[in-house]
Amino acid sequence: MKKFSLLFLAVFLFQAAKAQVADYPKNEIKFNIANVMIIASAEIGYERFVAENQSIEFIALINDRINYHSEKGSRKFKTNSFKLGYNYYFGSETAGSGIYANPFIKLRTGDFEERKNIEGTATKITTNMDAFIIGFGVGYKWNYGDKFVFGPYANIARNFSDNTKDRFTAFEFNTGISIGYRF
Repeated sequence: MKKFSLLFLAVFLFQAAKAQVADYPKNEIKFNIANVMIIASAEIGYERFVAENQSIEFIALINDRINYHSEKGSRKFKTNSFKLGYNYYFGSETAGSGIYANPFIKLRTGDFEERKNIEGTATKITTNMDAFIIGFGVGYKWNYGDKFVFGPYANIARNFSDNTKDRFTAFEFNTGISIGYRF
């Protein structure tokens, strides 16, 4: 019985030490600073780590613009998107750092308005931008002290909305520089 107790204690201490080594922040809030500066669009996200190299993310894109189209010449986007993704990190130095892959689904709501001169009359044309989107992204994330993270990323996605495809395109590109805080 004494040997069994010592063995049990040794296994318990080993598991406790292993748990301490694998302790890392499980939550991250992030912000795409590039979109704010370039196109006046806000991209705010939350990432929850389910393992050291895997996470689930939720991102809200406010004033989401397809393929960085501008609002010049009386064009206006009234769109918001919500993205749910899975991140798999290939780096091994610290949790959630290095190169990562990001398959995702995205739902966009809203519309796009533009004024066109048709036969001498200014006409407002509205395009329904509601779309279900499936995509894939890649990026790189630097992790400083398990608190601050930043890095570039790029996504390509396919939307399944006929209205959006007819006015713009079926494929969408998005890039950014994400900065975040882990806790």
